[in-house]
Amino acid sequence: MGADKGSSISVQFEDFLPSMARKLGAEGLIQELCKGFQLLMDPKTAKITSQSLKRNAFRLGLRGLQDDELSEMMREGDLDGDGVLDQMEFCILMVRLSPELMEESHRVFQY
Repeated sequence: MGADKGSSISVQFEDFLPSMARKLGAEGLIQELCKGFQLLMDPKTAKITSQSLKRNAFRLGLRGLQDDELSEMMREGDLDGDGVLDQMEFCILMVRLSPELMEESHRVFQY
């Protein structure tokens, strides 16, 4: 995925997740991410597949993303290489796509 495509995905979450984190707190943010996972997952596998992501991406405001962009999101989030995203991988991906949220978490964990 090129820099432009990656930054367009990040921009969608950059303002959204940090404000959610401030409003809901860490536990509330995790709960909302879990709800997002539920919207995107394939109910038969309880995981996000390429097909379920493509079919349900609009539910999280990911309209207009091309197939190659959705595939790149899957590749980027698939930490164990099984070709699907479990709930933890999805949550990690969403945080990674938010540079501001990542920066805030680094500050929290610095000594």
